[in-house]
Amino acid sequence: MAQKARKDRAKANAAALTNLHTGTLIINTLFFLFTFLVKKRSVLLYVILSIPSFVCEYILESSGRPKYDPSTKTMKAAGEDLSAPGLTEYMFDVIWTTWASVVLVILFGNWGWLLWSVVPAYGAYKGYGLLGAARGMAGMQGQQPDGTAPVAGNRKQRRAA
Repeated sequence: MAQKARKDRAKANAAALTNLHTGTLIINTLFFLFTFLVKKRSVLLYVILSIPSFVCEYILESSGRPKYDPSTKTMKAAGEDLSAPGLTEYMFDVIWTTWASVVLVILFGNWGWLLWSVVPAYGAYKGYGLLGAARGMAGMQGQQPDGTAPVAGNRKQRRAA
């Protein structure tokens, strides 16, 4: 049963990475075609603001791609779960926000890069929430009424105290 789960994850990861690379190729090709054939856009801004997206895509590729033994063609590792919440999800968000920014740049000019400012703003928002939670936990840790030890006894007595 565990082997089936590994195969399913490997198949899902391979499909997700194929879609990711296809989307990146289409968006970036459209940008360059539009920039060089129709109307000039800032290639310098494109390069600078696309670097995080390319780094995230490389990390997702290297950690999520299933690994196979070249001689026997058997799967050695299914790769990390690309549908996992947390940092993986945030890397996908960075890539998709960059794609949306590139499309806005194509349609509305270099002002479309302002959408990319959402990425650090969202990171600051999440970091501030995490900092607030850490402060709350630190404050609860040192909080004992009157310096007395907690009441030993049954659950109702402990809740009442």
